[in-house]
Amino acid sequence: MTRVALIDDHESVRLGLEAACLRSGTTQVVFSGSNVKEYLQWRRRSSAPPADVVVLDLTLGDGTTVTDNVSRLVTDGSSVIIHSVADRPAAVREALAAGAAGIVSKSSPIDDVIAAVRTVAKGEPLNNVEWASAVEGDRDFADAQLSARERDVLRLYAAGLPLKVVAERLGVAYSTAKENITRVRVKYVEVGRPAPTKVDLLRRAMEDGILADAEAEAGDVARER
Repeated sequence: MTRVALIDDHESVRLGLEAACLRSGTTQVVFSGSNVKEYLQWRRRSSAPPADVVVLDLTLGDGTTVTDNVSRLVTDGSSVIIHSVADRPAAVREALAAGAAGIVSKSSPIDDVIAAVRTVAKGEPLNNVEWASAVEGDRDFADAQLSARERDVLRLYAAGLPLKVVAERLGVAYSTAKENITRVRVKYVEVGRPAPTKVDLLRRAMEDGILADAEAEAGDVARER
Protein backbone atom coordinates (compact mmCIF):
# COMPACT_ATOMS: atom_id res chain seq x y z
CA MET A 1 0.00 0.00 0.00
CA THR A 2 1.52 3.30 -1.12
CA ARG A 3 1.20 6.09 1.45
CA VAL A 4 0.18 9.33 -0.27
CA ALA A 5 -0.08 12.94 0.88
CA LEU A 6 -2.21 15.41 -1.08
CA ILE A 7 -1.30 19.10 -0.93
CA ASP A 8 -3.53 21.46 -2.89
CA ASP A 9 -5.35 24.60 -1.83
CA HIS A 10 -8.43 23.53 -3.82
CA GLU A 11 -10.50 21.25 -1.62
CA SER A 12 -12.47 19.84 -4.54
CA VAL A 13 -9.25 18.63 -6.18
CA ARG A 14 -8.15 16.92 -2.98
CA LEU A 15 -11.52 15.25 -2.48
CA GLY A 16 -11.43 13.88 -6.01
CA LEU A 17 -7.94 12.49 -5.53
CA GLU A 18 -8.85 11.01 -2.15
CA ALA A 19 -11.80 9.17 -3.71
CA ALA A 20 -9.60 7.87 -6.54
CA CYS A 21 -6.93 6.65 -4.11
CA LEU A 22 -9.53 4.84 -2.04
CA ARG A 23 -11.04 3.26 -5.14
CA SER A 24 -7.64 2.06 -6.38
CA GLY A 25 -7.08 -0.20 -3.40
CA THR A 26 -3.32 0.35 -3.72
CA THR A 27 -2.92 3.84 -2.26
CA GLN A 28 -3.66 5.18 1.21
CA VAL A 29 -4.09 8.91 1.75
CA VAL A 30 -2.31 9.70 5.02
CA PHE A 31 -2.64 13.48 4.75
CA SER A 32 -4.75 15.97 2.82
CA GLY A 33 -4.22 19.69 3.23
CA SER A 34 -3.66 23.06 1.63
CA ASN A 35 0.06 23.66 2.19
CA VAL A 36 3.40 22.05 2.97
CA LYS A 37 3.67 23.67 6.41
CA GLU A 38 0.48 21.90 7.54
CA TYR A 39 1.82 18.60 6.28
CA LEU A 40 5.16 18.93 8.09
CA GLN A 41 3.40 20.00 11.28
CA TRP A 42 1.20 16.92 11.03
CA ARG A 43 4.32 14.79 10.59
CA ARG A 44 5.88 16.19 13.74
CA ARG A 45 2.72 15.88 15.83
CA SER A 46 1.91 12.34 14.77
CA SER A 47 5.49 11.06 14.45
CA ALA A 48 4.30 9.43 11.23
CA PRO A 49 6.89 8.44 8.63
CA PRO A 50 7.05 10.60 5.50
CA ALA A 51 4.54 9.82 2.77
CA ASP A 52 5.94 7.66 -0.01
CA VAL A 53 4.62 10.13 -2.56
CA VAL A 54 3.35 13.69 -2.20
CA VAL A 55 1.01 14.97 -4.91
CA LEU A 56 1.65 18.71 -4.86
CA ASP A 57 -0.04 21.62 -6.62
CA LEU A 58 2.48 23.73 -8.52
CA THR A 59 1.28 27.03 -7.06
CA LEU A 60 -0.23 27.29 -3.59
CA GLY A 61 -2.08 30.28 -2.23
CA ASP A 62 0.10 30.74 0.86
CA GLY A 63 2.86 32.65 -0.94
CA THR A 64 5.41 29.85 -0.86
CA THR A 65 7.61 29.06 -3.87
CA VAL A 66 7.60 25.76 -5.73
CA THR A 67 11.34 25.42 -5.12
CA ASP A 68 10.90 25.73 -1.37
CA ASN A 69 7.92 23.37 -1.27
CA VAL A 70 9.52 20.64 -3.35
CA SER A 71 12.88 20.94 -1.59
CA ARG A 72 11.30 20.64 1.86
CA LEU A 73 9.29 17.59 0.88
CA VAL A 74 12.19 15.82 -0.82
CA THR A 75 14.47 16.58 2.13
CA ASP A 76 11.79 15.20 4.43
CA GLY A 77 11.97 11.89 2.57
CA SER A 78 9.10 11.88 0.07
CA SER A 79 8.99 11.66 -3.70
CA VAL A 80 7.03 14.55 -5.23
CA ILE A 81 4.65 14.60 -8.17
CA ILE A 82 3.53 18.02 -9.36
CA HIS A 83 -0.20 18.10 -10.17
CA SER A 84 -0.78 21.19 -12.28
CA VAL A 85 -2.15 22.68 -15.46
CA ALA A 86 1.57 22.88 -16.44
CA ASP A 87 1.24 26.24 -18.17
CA ARG A 88 4.11 27.98 -16.37
CA PRO A 89 7.36 26.65 -17.84
CA ALA A 90 9.63 28.51 -15.43
CA ALA A 91 7.79 27.11 -12.41
CA VAL A 92 7.84 23.61 -13.90
CA ARG A 93 11.58 23.93 -14.46
CA GLU A 94 12.06 25.09 -10.86
CA ALA A 95 10.08 22.12 -9.56
CA LEU A 96 12.23 19.68 -11.52
CA ALA A 97 15.45 21.36 -10.43
CA ALA A 98 14.31 21.12 -6.82
CA GLY A 99 13.87 17.36 -7.16
CA ALA A 100 10.29 16.69 -8.29
CA ALA A 101 9.88 13.31 -10.00
CA GLY A 102 7.71 14.81 -12.74
CA ILE A 103 4.38 16.41 -13.44
CA VAL A 104 0.88 15.17 -14.17
CA SER A 105 -1.51 17.61 -15.79
CA LYS A 106 -4.76 18.41 -14.02
CA SER A 107 -6.44 17.75 -17.35
CA SER A 108 -5.29 14.12 -17.24
CA PRO A 109 -7.76 11.35 -16.29
CA ILE A 110 -7.62 10.76 -12.56
CA ASP A 111 -6.55 7.15 -13.13
CA ASP A 112 -3.41 8.54 -14.78
CA VAL A 113 -2.60 10.38 -11.56
CA ILE A 114 -2.93 7.15 -9.57
CA ALA A 115 -0.78 5.32 -12.12
CA ALA A 116 1.86 8.05 -11.78
CA VAL A 117 1.82 7.64 -7.99
CA ARG A 118 2.43 3.90 -8.35
CA THR A 119 5.24 4.50 -10.84
CA VAL A 120 7.06 7.00 -8.66
CA ALA A 121 6.53 4.87 -5.53
CA LYS A 122 8.46 2.09 -7.28
CA GLY A 123 11.35 4.45 -7.88
CA GLU A 124 10.74 4.67 -11.62
CA PRO A 125 10.78 7.94 -13.62
CA LEU A 126 7.58 9.41 -14.97
CA ASN A 127 7.68 8.97 -18.73
CA ASN A 128 5.19 11.68 -19.66
CA VAL A 129 5.26 14.64 -21.99
CA GLU A 130 3.28 17.40 -20.25
CA TRP A 131 6.16 18.95 -18.37
CA ALA A 132 8.68 18.21 -21.11
CA SER A 133 6.66 20.25 -23.59
CA ALA A 134 6.19 23.01 -21.05
CA VAL A 135 9.90 23.27 -20.37
CA GLU A 136 10.69 23.07 -24.07
CA GLY A 137 8.83 26.35 -24.57
CA ASP A 138 10.90 28.11 -21.92
CA ARG A 139 13.67 29.96 -23.76
CA ASP A 140 15.44 30.67 -20.48
CA PHE A 141 16.01 26.96 -19.92
CA ALA A 142 19.74 26.26 -20.09
CA ASP A 143 20.59 24.33 -23.24
CA ALA A 144 23.41 21.81 -22.84
CA GLN A 145 24.31 22.19 -26.54
CA LEU A 146 24.72 18.48 -27.22
CA SER A 147 26.23 17.42 -30.52
CA ALA A 148 24.27 15.20 -32.90
CA ARG A 149 26.33 12.16 -31.86
CA GLU A 150 25.85 12.91 -28.16
CA ARG A 151 22.11 13.19 -28.67
CA ASP A 152 22.07 9.85 -30.50
CA VAL A 153 23.97 8.14 -27.68
CA LEU A 154 21.77 9.75 -25.04
CA ARG A 155 18.58 8.79 -26.90
CA LEU A 156 19.51 5.11 -27.04
CA TYR A 157 21.02 4.98 -23.56
CA ALA A 158 18.04 6.76 -21.98
CA ALA A 159 15.72 4.29 -23.74
CA GLY A 160 17.24 1.54 -21.62
CA LEU A 161 19.92 0.03 -23.87
CA PRO A 162 23.22 -1.03 -22.29
CA LEU A 163 26.09 1.16 -23.42
CA LYS A 164 27.68 -1.76 -25.29
CA VAL A 165 24.50 -2.19 -27.36
CA VAL A 166 24.35 1.57 -27.94
CA ALA A 167 27.84 1.43 -29.40
CA GLU A 168 26.91 -1.50 -31.65
CA ARG A 169 23.80 0.24 -32.96
CA LEU A 170 25.71 3.40 -33.77
CA GLY A 171 28.66 1.53 -35.24
CA VAL A 172 31.20 3.04 -32.87
CA ALA A 173 33.61 1.62 -30.30
CA TYR A 174 32.37 1.06 -26.76
CA SER A 175 34.98 3.54 -25.53
CA THR A 176 33.57 6.17 -27.91
CA ALA A 177 30.01 5.68 -26.63
CA LYS A 178 31.25 5.84 -23.05
CA GLU A 179 33.18 9.03 -23.79
CA ASN A 180 30.03 10.55 -25.32
CA ILE A 181 27.97 9.81 -22.20
CA THR A 182 30.74 11.30 -20.06
CA ARG A 183 30.72 14.47 -22.19
CA VAL A 184 26.91 14.62 -21.98
CA ARG A 185 27.09 14.51 -18.19
CA VAL A 186 29.79 17.19 -18.11
CA LYS A 187 27.76 19.48 -20.36
CA TYR A 188 24.69 19.14 -18.16
CA VAL A 189 26.75 19.96 -15.08
CA GLU A 190 28.12 23.05 -16.82
CA VAL A 191 24.59 24.43 -17.37
CA GLY A 192 23.45 23.62 -13.84
CA ARG A 193 21.45 20.50 -14.74
CA PRO A 194 23.52 17.60 -13.38
CA ALA A 195 22.65 14.06 -14.45
CA PRO A 196 24.71 11.64 -12.32
CA THR A 197 22.40 8.64 -12.80
CA LYS A 198 20.70 6.97 -15.75
CA VAL A 199 17.32 8.12 -14.45
CA ASP A 200 18.63 11.69 -14.40
CA LEU A 201 19.78 11.28 -18.00
CA LEU A 202 16.29 10.12 -18.96
CA ARG A 203 14.87 13.27 -17.37
CA ARG A 204 17.31 15.45 -19.27
CA ALA A 205 16.39 13.66 -22.52
CA MET A 206 12.73 14.44 -21.83
CA GLU A 207 13.48 18.05 -20.92
CA ASP A 208 15.47 18.61 -24.10
CA GLY A 209 12.94 17.23 -26.55
CA ILE A 210 14.68 13.87 -27.03
CA LEU A 211 11.75 12.29 -25.18
CA ALA A 212 9.70 11.21 -28.20
CA ASP A 213 12.70 9.51 -29.78
CA ALA A 214 13.59 7.84 -26.50
CA GLU A 215 10.03 6.55 -26.07
CA ALA A 216 9.98 5.13 -29.59
CA GLU A 217 13.34 3.49 -29.04
CA ALA A 218 12.14 2.03 -25.74
CA GLY A 219 9.21 0.49 -27.61
CA ASP A 220 11.63 -1.06 -30.13
CA VAL A 221 13.74 -2.44 -27.30
CA ALA A 222 10.70 -3.96 -25.59
CA ARG A 223 9.62 -5.65 -28.85
CA GLU A 224 13.09 -7.07 -29.36
CA ARG A 225 13.02 -8.59 -25.89
